[in-house]
Amino acid sequence: MPGSTLRTLSGRLDRIAELTGQAVAWLTLALVLVTFAVVVLRYAFQFGSIAMQESILYLHASVFMLGAAYTLRQDGHVRVDIFYRDFSPRNKALVDLLGALFLLLPVCLFLLWSSREYVANAWSLREGSGETGGLPYVYLLKTLIPLAAFLLVVQGISQALASLGTLLGARGENQP
Repeated sequence: MPGSTLRTLSGRLDRIAELTGQAVAWLTLALVLVTFAVVVLRYAFQFGSIAMQESILYLHASVFMLGAAYTLRQDGHVRVDIFYRDFSPRNKALVDLLGALFLLLPVCLFLLWSSREYVANAWSLREGSGETGGLPYVYLLKTLIPLAAFLLVVQGISQALASLGTLLGARGENQP
């Protein structure tokens, strides 16, 4: 049955978002610990570190950028569901398919296309912090933009395949 084949492929693509989400979850622990250390060092020992403060920014950006596909997978993104919540599974699948094809994928593909030169320039310069004592890895931080877009494209394709599978008659819910 084509619907179940699409849903199987979707499940395999979902695994990428699941693994990424599990890995990124550990970054939240690091974010909390580094933030705690910065506060304790500053207020208890009057010691400040630009690199530690910037690492909070890097970790925060990593959690949000790399966790976006996982959030989409878990249906945790913001949705105005005045009508959607009452839709049948087939109508929800249609909305999800159209949303992925006409909103999510075009925006992510635009981000991939428009960030290529921006990121390439940062890499060619091995761009670092403008602050004395800051982290020398701004180019890695900027690389999160196309990486996040790519992960969202993969998850968007997965969502579209699962929705198409539901529309073609596969059993099961469209989302986890």
